[in-house]
Amino acid sequence: MEYTYLDKNLTRVKEDLAAACRMGGYDPAGVLLTAAIKSADVEEINYLHRVLGVHYVGENRVQQLLERYDKLDREGLSIHFIGTLQTNKVKYIIDKVDMIQSLDSEKLAKEIEKQASKVGCVMDVLIEINSGSEISKSGVEPSEAREFAHRLVGGDYPHIRLRGFMTMAPKSTEAEYRAIFRGVRELCRAIWAELPMAEEKMELSMGMSESYVPAAAEGATMVRVGRGLFVKDGE
Repeated sequence: MEYTYLDKNLTRVKEDLAAACRMGGYDPAGVLLTAAIKSADVEEINYLHRVLGVHYVGENRVQQLLERYDKLDREGLSIHFIGTLQTNKVKYIIDKVDMIQSLDSEKLAKEIEKQASKVGCVMDVLIEINSGSEISKSGVEPSEAREFAHRLVGGDYPHIRLRGFMTMAPKSTEAEYRAIFRGVRELCRAIWAELPMAEEKMELSMGMSESYVPAAAEGATMVRVGRGLFVKDGE
């Protein structure tokens, strides 16, 4: 099967990211492109990884990850979980992902700690912030993010390593996206400066297919792009 659409899409996304970073005064090399693979098939994912050099992928659904895990070309591939994660599903993915970007509660943190201790790993996580305070969205309220971050690194979770923050912004105009992402960036940087690992790089995962440009312009270090990468010509 021909995958020329993947080549073209990736080129466009990289160009968009570079332009957005220049707009915001950031280095494009500091933005990690994570392919959101919910709607992709295994062959597309493997081509993107092996041929095009996109080595980070984000999975939304536990069952989908389990069904295709053994079919993925996993050498050199970093798998992140980016969807809402139920506590009873943590045990199925704890040894299969390199990062959980969607840590949204103390209850989930306790389960990640429990399962990570069982397999002897330290799980990298991002705290998900509900930047729009949307009832339908998961994530920690911005007003609660500081306290949650301090609890997470306070010593009760030796098998969890906080690497930064993630957000999913409400559907908005570009100007509104930029304002939302700017607010999240400023909040997260202020929290990070108070934490024991303040000298380490803070990861900030913001922006999806419709919003990765304003996210990159406002300092995202990770963007999660799905349709923007996998859409076929004419769709």
